[in-house]
Amino acid sequence: MPETTSQTRDLQNSIAAQSSRSSVAAIWPGLLLCSGIAAASFGLRELPGVAIFSPMILAIALGIALHNSIGTPSLAKAGVTFCLRRVLRVAIILLGLQLTAEQVIDVGAGGIAIIAATLVCTFLFTMWLGQKLGVERKLSELIAAGTSICGASAVIATNTVTDAPDEDVAYAVACVTVFGSIAMFVYPLMPGVLHLDAHAYGLWAGASIHEIAQVMAAAYQDGQQAGDAAAIAKLSRVAMLAPVVIVLGILATQRSRSGNQTRSPSNVPMPWFVLGFIAMVGVNSLVTVPAEAKALIVALTTFLLSMALAAMGLETDIAKLRAKGVRPLLLGFAAFLFVATFSLCLIETVG
Repeated sequence: MPETTSQTRDLQNSIAAQSSRSSVAAIWPGLLLCSGIAAASFGLRELPGVAIFSPMILAIALGIALHNSIGTPSLAKAGVTFCLRRVLRVAIILLGLQLTAEQVIDVGAGGIAIIAATLVCTFLFTMWLGQKLGVERKLSELIAAGTSICGASAVIATNTVTDAPDEDVAYAVACVTVFGSIAMFVYPLMPGVLHLDAHAYGLWAGASIHEIAQVMAAAYQDGQQAGDAAAIAKLSRVAMLAPVVIVLGILATQRSRSGNQTRSPSNVPMPWFVLGFIAMVGVNSLVTVPAEAKALIVALTTFLLSMALAAMGLETDIAKLRAKGVRPLLLGFAAFLFVATFSLCLIETVG
């Protein structure tokens, strides 16, 4: 009898091992496809005029183009899903290595208050206006996160708890890309008009422009001091991604328990990976990472996020995007105007 039990256990272990090997083999085609698209997005930035767009934006655009022209190969589906879940979470954890506690302190209590107030009020305003415009809650939530926090990275991080369709994610990414790009060209014209010194302008850019790359492009046009202030303000804003996603996860759980969601509370994802993000901020604050290693980590993080967005594009149907209409675009525009105006008013008031 013990021998039979042992044989049964060995058979179960063998089946489990074969299943594991099969699962690993199944994700490689999709991983290679998403990696190829991410690599192509980095290569495209070498073309004249394309460098203003981040690789993440180019990756989702390439993924959408591929999916809607020749279709996403069925062989790649498992790997694409893997990128949307596991690779994305690893990238968000690594984002923490781009921020230190000292950088947050350098912003000052007034600067942190301005950034936090801008984030919270922009998010709430976008959700309120989205309801008034009749935009679906999940899409409004993604546009709100992308506008108030850090663009495409915030959109895809927020969707780990929002669980919106891929078309909603693509639409939200498009919104923050379009209006963040507009800000990148318009903001450098404003310091003289608005009588902003370099530090105030940098704080304004870091507190209100969507993507990190867009912030850098806009701020450094006004000099090194403005660029440095914008970089620290923006990274401090990125740090607020962690509590926002955690709160949204808690709210998603509460909605499920109240019966407003079809899935059970146990199936609502809690963003535990955000704790990894916070841990990486702690590591980066306590350990001096060599500049070469830090540059490599930043590039790797951007590449992994580009893979995740490529996967998002590979599951996005343009016909479904068109069906969303112009109301979400109007919402994104209104959110863009609000975050720019509200943060500027706070800077002018607080000083």
